[in-house]
Amino acid sequence: MTPMSALQKTDPEIAKLITLEEKRQREVLEMIPSENYASQAVRSALGTVLNNKYSEGYPKKRYYQGNAVIDSVESLAQERAKKLFGVPHANVQALSGSAGNLAVYVALLEPLKDKIMGLSLAFGGHLTHGQPQSATGQFYKSTLYELGRDCLLDFDAIEKQAVREKPKIIVCGYTAYPRIIDFKRFSQIADKVGAYLLADISHIAGLIVTDQHPDPAPYAHILMTTTHKTLRGPRGAIIMATAKGLKKDPDLGKKIDSAIIPGIQGGPHDDQTASIAVMLKEDSTPAFKTYAKQIVKNAKALATYLSDFDFDLVSGGTDNHLILIDLRNKNVNGKVAAIALEVANIVVNANGVPFDTQPPLYPSGIRLGPPAITTRGMKEPQMKKVAQWINRVIEEVKKEKLPAEKDARNEFMKDFKSRVYKNKNLLAIAKEVKLFTSKFPVP
Repeated sequence: MTPMSALQKTDPEIAKLITLEEKRQREVLEMIPSENYASQAVRSALGTVLNNKYSEGYPKKRYYQGNAVIDSVESLAQERAKKLFGVPHANVQALSGSAGNLAVYVALLEPLKDKIMGLSLAFGGHLTHGQPQSATGQFYKSTLYELGRDCLLDFDAIEKQAVREKPKIIVCGYTAYPRIIDFKRFSQIADKVGAYLLADISHIAGLIVTDQHPDPAPYAHILMTTTHKTLRGPRGAIIMATAKGLKKDPDLGKKIDSAIIPGIQGGPHDDQTASIAVMLKEDSTPAFKTYAKQIVKNAKALATYLSDFDFDLVSGGTDNHLILIDLRNKNVNGKVAAIALEVANIVVNANGVPFDTQPPLYPSGIRLGPPAITTRGMKEPQMKKVAQWINRVIEEVKKEKLPAEKDARNEFMKDFKSRVYKNKNLLAIAKEVKLFTSKFPVP
């Protein structure tokens, strides 16, 4: 009996919903840059009998018996991570990127005393970089830096802020920054103030290990990455201590491991660990390097075609896997655009843009990128078609004006949703997209 047939027999409702999600993923242009299609091999390692085991601790140092095989699985994942990223220490147990960042803070910071310095969420940072809405900004002190008016990192301003605020950890690496990150410059700032430099490379890890983006390992003390974005793995995270990090603090690796367990987690998810190991093997192949190169080619091509339609690209373009579009020159709200695009089978996310004047739930921009559609085999010629569809959708909703008042805005969105899913022009695009995606199979 196959896993799916067993599920259909036991719980046909869930089986049906999974089938519907498989269908949705096949038929849409999945363009949220933090999402991707994992291979069948990566998915096969999840939900295996490894799910049945508890393995609190680390290889050869477990609290439970029966972990001889699990030790080999985790050791293999650790060694593959160290080799791929060129680091001396790797922890593969973090359950997510948020848990990974928190573990770094638990390892190195004293609560309510030591300070984190990260990019403001409104400018492309992440909640776990010390935002006040996050536990990381509540359990620790925080100072947030911003981008310059050109929407690029302003290193002179960042350095002045670091000297003034004296953070213990500086975080670089972002969720909505489409340009190359100068890790060397960040390193100079961190060294000047005696701070640890944490490179959160969750979005760009797949580009880093294939030489499509500069490597932070020579400059940062700690690397943290999720495993499911450009790495094409399962949900999870890897925390790494670099050679520079161990030189600054010889116990850094031990501190990170202790922060995971007993600090913030119990037993790791061993099926997830195995899946990460499979991902790391795939990411070491020439085929993956070719894939990563194509991501950047596709992103640059898509940016050019979108610019031809007068879309305002934040920072003027992209160097990596994502594009951030400020829709204010189109007079279209980002949430309105994201909903309309989904009706047309193009999935992006509404996103704030630098110096946004709109609230987080109704931001002025959208964030998109080609990692997932590149996995399906799409290349530069297909990016032109994608840009054309995006432009047609935005033109279709140009007359949809979001009110400024909160109550009126909420009523508008209810009415808009009731109408947009019946829009014949958007549904016509959806059919075109469905036919188009049928030529590019998912893994």
